[in-house]
Amino acid sequence: MTPTDSKDEFPRAAGQPAVAVRTSTISPFMVMEVLRAANARQAAGGDVLHLEIGQPSTPAPKGVIAAAAHALAADRLAYTDALGLPALREGIARWYQDRHGLVVSPERVVVTTGSSGAFLLAFLAAFDPGDRVALAAPGYPAYRNILKTAGLVPVELPTGPETRFQPTPALLDELLAQGGGPFRGLIVASPSNPTGTMLDAAAMAALGAWCRRHSVWLISDEIYHGIEYGTVPAATALAVDGGQGAITLNSFSKYFSMTGWRLGWAVVPERLVRSVECLAQNLYISPPTLSQHAAVAAFGCVDELEGHVARYRRNRDILLDLLPDAGFGRLAPADGAFFLYADISDRTDDAQAFCTRLLNETGVALTPGVDFDPLRGHHTVRISFAGAEAEMVEAARRLKAWRG
Repeated sequence: MTPTDSKDEFPRAAGQPAVAVRTSTISPFMVMEVLRAANARQAAGGDVLHLEIGQPSTPAPKGVIAAAAHALAADRLAYTDALGLPALREGIARWYQDRHGLVVSPERVVVTTGSSGAFLLAFLAAFDPGDRVALAAPGYPAYRNILKTAGLVPVELPTGPETRFQPTPALLDELLAQGGGPFRGLIVASPSNPTGTMLDAAAMAALGAWCRRHSVWLISDEIYHGIEYGTVPAATALAVDGGQGAITLNSFSKYFSMTGWRLGWAVVPERLVRSVECLAQNLYISPPTLSQHAAVAAFGCVDELEGHVARYRRNRDILLDLLPDAGFGRLAPADGAFFLYADISDRTDDAQAFCTRLLNETGVALTPGVDFDPLRGHHTVRISFAGAEAEMVEAARRLKAWRG
């Protein structure tokens, strides 16, 4: 086989080794592509309103920064245990007691390099190559790409307004009836990225019961917990059967406003702890030590963090009030997180081109829905309201004036 007819479809000179075929199935993270274009516009002197990126615009809490400074001065910052600093694991366990009234053993807590590291560890520990894992569409694109990288098969479960863009036992039964074989895992996200919708305790319990009946791992992405706008708090999968059939994932990036510190965690059943530990030892030895020391202080910064949530709520209310007049009236219920998911099928069937033109002509950066739903996302966009209040008002004004 010559370099030009290689199945990997990556051009290479004669004698060069081929790129792994699996990389040809990994799509780019579109929001990062939009961010790159937005940054290029700014570098060229243009202005940008960043409603594309899903991260807080606030720095880490003051207590976290102080703890980091102390650690820099007083600690040599060597490797930690692969599962994380004991003080941080204990703090995470107490967080579940404080927030959900659940007693969680710190021995089940695994500190990870971002929630992305937690997903990789969970997938590798729970599944074998070729296993099928169900996930809602629209949903966070890294799920399917990490699954593919691990040799697993993502099975998209189309959801819509009728189920508040969340999976249900009925939808899962339909998916099984379509054939293709059973699946070994179900990924849920509450609050969801990109829709912001949430599962209440009853809905989470129903999914947990379905997973138990079918011997399916329930993997719960809870990284937007704490950023909620309704009267019912987000439910955790740890409350389902004691979490013994669930893997719960969270992060310091969103509620705790620590994206660049690259720190997340998982709570896993006892029978998975040793497997996860061995994987972590070999994949990255330990999570970032400085970030771990700093994160111990994060749980004492709730007043500051709740102030961020109050700002997100104001931003959400501004956009819900102004966007319909700007032509963005069909929005998913934003129960939590800091996103609005808009149906723009009356304006375009090419959301990627729509977002490119919008950025070039107005400076407003949005994320095309194909990032979250490759089959149906060509007529949707995600709008992040994690920025400043003035940016939300100005973005809505520009969108209304543009009407492209």
